[in-house]
Amino acid sequence: MPEDWTIGKLSDLAEYEKEKINLSELTEETYYSTENMLSNKAGVSSATNLPTIDQTTRCFPGETIISNIRPYFKKIFYCTEDIAGCSTDVLCFKPKNKLLATYNYSLLYSDNFFDYMVKGSKGTKMPRGDKTQIMNYEICIPSDEYLQKFDGIVSKLQMQIHNLKKETTQLTKTRDALLPKLMSGDLGC
Repeated sequence: MPEDWTIGKLSDLAEYEKEKINLSELTEETYYSTENMLSNKAGVSSATNLPTIDQTTRCFPGETIISNIRPYFKKIFYCTEDIAGCSTDVLCFKPKNKLLATYNYSLLYSDNFFDYMVKGSKGTKMPRGDKTQIMNYEICIPSDEYLQKFDGIVSKLQMQIHNLKKETTQLTKTRDALLPKLMSGDLGC
């Protein structure tokens, strides 16, 4: 480890998001729950519906979202939406400063973190991560210079991933709208 790096805990870099958002501001694409988070770090899909509660936890761009139920499924997502929210069964990790967003995501994305979360989980049928234990996860804290370089590269990649997913969604909708017309002959070729 370089001399200007230190050993710390996850709580040195992140905290749980506490701000709330009205569900009326969310859509199926901007609401994240255990049900629409995909296993094995594959991101999210659209929710099938929204809950009937008034408010939920707000998620901001640069926050890491992890399903807290059955952590061995490794459900994780990097939020890029300006207006988003998550269920109470999902942990939303807020970086202590913007420069830490991509580094936090990379730490939490690791198999080591999920193994640690599973070891501290409580319950047998529907184990949940222990929020206090999670924040005690031991980490290396790089120098600010390293974090700036890292974020400069990774944040651009995160935005590219976000834009490509949006483009894929739009192309899928266009295909689904045009294909039946093409098959029925309504679109002249």
